[in-house]
Amino acid sequence: MAEVLPDRITVDMTLNGSAVSVDVDPWESLATTLRDRLRMTGTKVSCDVQACGACTVLVDGLPRSACTFLAYEADGREVLTVEGLASSDAELHPLQSAFIDESAFQCGFCTSGMLMSAHAYLTTEDGADEEDLIEYMSGNLCRCTGYLPIVAAILRARREGAGGSAAGGAGSASASGPGARAPRRSAG
Repeated sequence: MAEVLPDRITVDMTLNGSAVSVDVDPWESLATTLRDRLRMTGTKVSCDVQACGACTVLVDGLPRSACTFLAYEADGREVLTVEGLASSDAELHPLQSAFIDESAFQCGFCTSGMLMSAHAYLTTEDGADEEDLIEYMSGNLCRCTGYLPIVAAILRARREGAGGSAAGGAGSASASGPGARAPRRSAG
């Protein structure tokens, strides 16, 4: 006998530091919920298969591909989008400022995902070197910059102390399960 899915599911989460409640379809991605229901359009959707990193958001402090992470999985969790990086008084996060200072974007489509992965890196990978950063960020694709200004911006932000938390904080959950965007690690 086939399981009958409910028509709608209520998801209660903390989004960029504020409690929100939203009704979603059982099969709805977090990206769809963020963009279409909650108007957090900084989260970009490109590949829909967890390959490019454009849709990266932080769930409980870890990078997740919002295009494959189902919205109902965010129930009871903290979600941070690029809109939540800036402080409540509209001052840019030091990471955002570093991206501007280093010209770490061109078309800008990948920038929100890059910022979110970089924020996770800065809050969880204290003291890692440039090679570790490059490996960590390998799940985020950019077709414009050649990556050098992105790496320079993240290293600059780290030097300037950008590893602190933003509205959504940086939890310590493990990077596993559907939609997880753990840094790529080589087998050898």
